[in-house]
Amino acid sequence: MVKNLIIFDLDGTLAESKSEMDSEMSSLLQELLKIKSVAVMSGGKYQQFQKQFLKSLNCEEHLLKKLFLFPTCATQFYKYENSWTKVYSEELSKEEKNKIINSFSKVFKDLNYQMPEKIHGELLEDRLSQITFSALGQQAPIKEKENWDTQQTKRKKITKALTNYLPEMEIKIGGTTSIDVTKKGIDKAYGIRQIEKYLKFKKQEMLFIGDALYKGGNDEPVKKEGVDCIAIKTLEDTKQIIKSIIENQII
Repeated sequence: MVKNLIIFDLDGTLAESKSEMDSEMSSLLQELLKIKSVAVMSGGKYQQFQKQFLKSLNCEEHLLKKLFLFPTCATQFYKYENSWTKVYSEELSKEEKNKIINSFSKVFKDLNYQMPEKIHGELLEDRLSQITFSALGQQAPIKEKENWDTQQTKRKKITKALTNYLPEMEIKIGGTTSIDVTKKGIDKAYGIRQIEKYLKFKKQEMLFIGDALYKGGNDEPVKKEGVDCIAIKTLEDTKQIIKSIIENQII
């Protein structure tokens, strides 16, 4: 079936971690929106989407109605109706947030986890519908983040230990240094089901492009949901895929 909706991860797929999308990617997405609908589904909060993605998107307003945003691993959904409008938000309760934060503290103690000497910004960020652990802090330099846990070894130990304290939560590795915690059953697969519900696209019409499709990654639930996926390693990979779709309309 023809792919009518192209879904992208954000960090590591459309832009470097916590960095603004570059002008070439912005231009390519505008061209893509002329022939396809586009969704962006990422662990980042909506404010991060604004800063990292929307601010850099040089896009004609009428095309924004074909663009759909799913922040915090699809626990939230925004669409454009003269302005960006929230459709839903699966927010954590105060009690759930406290339990998640306390569970991280217990795991750090259990594992004798050694904190980095310098933390850049928040270590645990409340994204309303998601708590995100960023090992070097939310604002750590990209190069430091890229070199910290290249094989996800450190985060796999933490996530495995967290499941003992948070069996009722979804716990996924994301980005280069992050672990995302959301309500059980609410992950990027949930986002796919919301796309079916609200936007009426069938799974066969969707193509997902992301860098965390590996086992335990926060993109993996999309693959398990039965959506066709392409795993990328660099932003250049993403650009080449978009160019192929635009130039050849191969899907």
